[in-house]
Amino acid sequence: MKKVELLAPAKNLKAIKAATPYADSVYFGIQKFNMRMRSENIALENIDKIVAYCHDNNLKAYLATNILIYDNELSYLREVIEKAKEAGIDAVIVHDFAAIQVAKETHIPFHISTQCNVSNSLAARQYEQLGAERIILARELSLEKIKEIKRNLAKAEIEVFIHGAMCASVSGRCYFSQDICGTEEKSANRGSCVQPCRRRWWVREESGNTYIYDGVRFMNSRDLCTIAHIPELIETNVEAFKIEGRMRHPHYVEIVSKTYREAIEAYYDGTFTKKKAGRWVTELKKVYNRGFTTGFYFKRVTEEDQQHKSPTNLSHFRYIKVGEVERYYPDENSALILLNNGFLSKKDDLVIMGKTTDTYLHQEVKVVKYKGREVDKTPRGTKNEEIQIELKVDGPVFGKGQDKVYVFTDRTYENRTYSL
Repeated sequence: MKKVELLAPAKNLKAIKAATPYADSVYFGIQKFNMRMRSENIALENIDKIVAYCHDNNLKAYLATNILIYDNELSYLREVIEKAKEAGIDAVIVHDFAAIQVAKETHIPFHISTQCNVSNSLAARQYEQLGAERIILARELSLEKIKEIKRNLAKAEIEVFIHGAMCASVSGRCYFSQDICGTEEKSANRGSCVQPCRRRWWVREESGNTYIYDGVRFMNSRDLCTIAHIPELIETNVEAFKIEGRMRHPHYVEIVSKTYREAIEAYYDGTFTKKKAGRWVTELKKVYNRGFTTGFYFKRVTEEDQQHKSPTNLSHFRYIKVGEVERYYPDENSALILLNNGFLSKKDDLVIMGKTTDTYLHQEVKVVKYKGREVDKTPRGTKNEEIQIELKVDGPVFGKGQDKVYVFTDRTYENRTYSL
């Protein structure tokens, strides 16, 4: 049996590295023409490097070009898609018919974006006849409707979302942000939504006497989480599972990809259990989330699927910057670390990440030395007094402060400050 494809999001090469051990493919945008324009994204001149890295690590690479396109942008759209083909991209994700046409003329595989809101078999077959290799269905479908669409296609693949942020509007096709900001530069359909739906709102009936919502975040959707329902999703026979999150931290991409990989493999080897699903949900709650919902897959979405209290992260875990890499010793797999914010302990959940480099390293603290002696816990470093320690690392890192050192924890420490 061919296994379902696990597709991870990426805003940069660090996020791709984070997904590499667990995902089958990644999707990303360049610094134009994608639905996450507020994210870091990939520079077009670096797409060769990105695709080469993906293919060298057995990952398929998909480029998102899925916003509305205007006439003055058509020549650059063609340049982007042609450059993507030259780089060996596996497919482009498209919404506008102009992007579909350019992809066809360029002879590059294309996937129909969820922005097209494909919600029935007739629409799906139309895109299939246009030559779409894959159709990313609207998020507002039940599993039964997904099964029906899949049964009615001849060869086009189906992709569905399994985890991540949900939109209050239909698959993101919303003008709320543009309207409230008074400019198309803040349009969700152009990838620049400011998310007014996450805010508190006061709504009252026409008479003006009764508030329907009194300072409530009634449009603030919880995040999609389907980890407990992986068997039902796989049995729809769709080809690909997609994780949302092209604005998320690389560590988020890693943890979500790793957790869903475990669930998918557990289904195929017959070891999927509710008890395991409970543990997976606990892991997913550690990284960024607004609370969880199963979306439209099993029932109509109601008020219980909205997060009325908090517009952002409900996790108690944070990335705490504790220091930076001063020097790397490749022969010893160790690094000299300057601690200037708190301490490090054995078994701390450590992330080393570059500010100006592509370093992404996630490991448990195994061996840490202070003044040449192995210790369970370092002295405390402060902004006024840096502590030099030696740390065993699982891969190469860059010194002279280029790579920063973080602890991912729900504990609080005196003198530690929260930082990304």
